[in-house]
Amino acid sequence: MSRDLVKELLAGGYLKVHPSDEGQAKKLLLRAARDIKTARANIPIDEEAAYTFAYLAMLRSGRALLFLKGYRPADGRQHKTIVEAAGFFLGPKFTDLADCFDMMRRKRNQFTYEPDLPLSASEVKQALASAESFVGEIRRFIKGDYPELDLG
Repeated sequence: MSRDLVKELLAGGYLKVHPSDEGQAKKLLLRAARDIKTARANIPIDEEAAYTFAYLAMLRSGRALLFLKGYRPADGRQHKTIVEAAGFFLGPKFTDLADCFDMMRRKRNQFTYEPDLPLSASEVKQALASAESFVGEIRRFIKGDYPELDLG
């Protein structure tokens, strides 16, 4: 990722400066934890729903990170912006998780608009494992940078 990614996203109109919002971040992180539980519970019922909730957990935790850093995704390509910015803020150590988040974003978009696209049980299980890792890393990152934020 570019060292100036945030500047590029701001200049492109994909990211806006926004006052840091601990309240919104906390709500999103708590919801992301519920999304993980919902994804796990839905695996035997509906694999697409389980995959979608795993993805939403990543999306919401990525939004939480942006809100704490003082940014908000703008209209246009919000999901892609969250993927890019979260990967940037987490750093190169988390490139694989950010790449997985982006792959899940594309896959979810495909099966949402192309209903015949297959989704395997192993893809769903991997998505859930990736979501758990991604959300966990964001929570650890936030606890390090924002220890005053009680995440429960």
